[in-house]
Amino acid sequence: MLLRALLLTATLVSTLSIGPTPAAALTQETLRNFALNEIDRLFAATAAEQNLPGLVYGIMLDGRLVHSAALGLADVAQKTPVTTDTRFRIASMTKSFTALAIYRLRDAGRLALTDPLTQHLPDFRAIALPTTDSAPITLLQLLTMTAGLPQDDPWGDRQLAITPAAFETFIRVGLSFSSPPGTAYEYSNLGYALLGAVIARVTGEPYQTYITRELLAPLGMNDTVWDYPAVPPGKLALGYRWEDNAWQPEPLLRDGAYGAMGGLITTLADFARYTAFHLSAYPPRDDADSGPVRRATLREFHQPAIVAAVADARPASGTPRANATAYAHGLRWNSDTAGLVNLGHSGGLPGYGSNFRFYPALNLAIISFANRTYAPMANANAKAVALLLEKAALPARATPPDDILLTRQRALIALIESGWDSALSAAVLAENFYLDRSRESWIAHTRTTLAAAGRLTATGPMIPENALRGTFTLTGETGLIDVFFTLTPEATPKIQHVRLTPRTP
Repeated sequence: MLLRALLLTATLVSTLSIGPTPAAALTQETLRNFALNEIDRLFAATAAEQNLPGLVYGIMLDGRLVHSAALGLADVAQKTPVTTDTRFRIASMTKSFTALAIYRLRDAGRLALTDPLTQHLPDFRAIALPTTDSAPITLLQLLTMTAGLPQDDPWGDRQLAITPAAFETFIRVGLSFSSPPGTAYEYSNLGYALLGAVIARVTGEPYQTYITRELLAPLGMNDTVWDYPAVPPGKLALGYRWEDNAWQPEPLLRDGAYGAMGGLITTLADFARYTAFHLSAYPPRDDADSGPVRRATLREFHQPAIVAAVADARPASGTPRANATAYAHGLRWNSDTAGLVNLGHSGGLPGYGSNFRFYPALNLAIISFANRTYAPMANANAKAVALLLEKAALPARATPPDDILLTRQRALIALIESGWDSALSAAVLAENFYLDRSRESWIAHTRTTLAAAGRLTATGPMIPENALRGTFTLTGETGLIDVFFTLTPEATPKIQHVRLTPRTP
């Protein structure tokens, strides 16, 4: 709680206002006493240990870029420092933009996710699938990396500048598959290059034009481009690899047909706008839906498609915690054993490495870009978030309870205090309630539970799990009672299940 307050009131290295939350001023000296100072040290250590020429990173909370910093050099030869305004190529972090463009076209009725790829790219009909009983490749399989195409890192990274004509020729020659479509996850840059070609075919214009107009411009991402000549002089982080104990320049790749898998060049502030857009999908609500893609579409977009791995992740304390990883749609989905979900993606190309991840339940995100080939920014971001989670104790984003949940909470309190009044029971309890446990048993159980807690003195707030289920706490003179209840799916929901759990204060 304390760090959340500090983050929201800090004097910012770089402030991006994307939401309604105001930010007051607090000195950086105060912040140095808390986790942000440790995070700054962590990224500085990462830059030194990983031989990164330069990097930029930022932390977002409640829709705002509340802390950011830039380290090192954008141009080693010219000694040009990285700033928070420096442009970096973000490589495969581009994939979610391409996927989102497909979803926007789906919402507009111009394609379906279940469409076979051959419906939009007729040349693909000549491609022999791996087995005679293979199902056709669909757009959804390309989005979720389940089309049977082989993992193509690092080969795919070098295809960035291939022209659309050369890409069509490449497809006509034929492809190799690692598995039948729809049977397994395997990371494929080619799959997203194919999605770029689909966007171009459906819209009748280059995918870059469509994504820029329909996604980047509405989000205010005015400093985000596809090709490096469009970057103002002195604003581009040049790419390097670490070889023979020195930074060796990586030739800059031009934009091309493979840019749909990894071509975007952007700034920290621009990408924070994009990340804030994803976080704005939560919680579901009745507010105006003014984004370039509907909130409901974003939430669908965030759902995992197929589990890719289950492994132990080590937080800052070093204690192993199981983590399930899946691929969604241009984003990776992760959940730990506590049910905390994050989404994001890494990027890696010759000269660049990047990562972002966001936590819908916490309204938290972290972004980092570096200008060294395949810089491991995912590891740095994971460690930084672990520090925040363990030291800041950030609370989950509050979701207001529905009116029916509050109405039934009041009725349940009255039932408990009245000894399960018959008339009230008939009005608010579902037909199964006393069939599953008799009224007499509920009276006896409640009497015992209330006796342990003593005279009730207060009722805690309703904490919803969803619109029809939640928990609140009754406070007694000598103890507490946690009350969980869930409602039926009827037009007028009734109470179908209650659980009373006593505990000491």
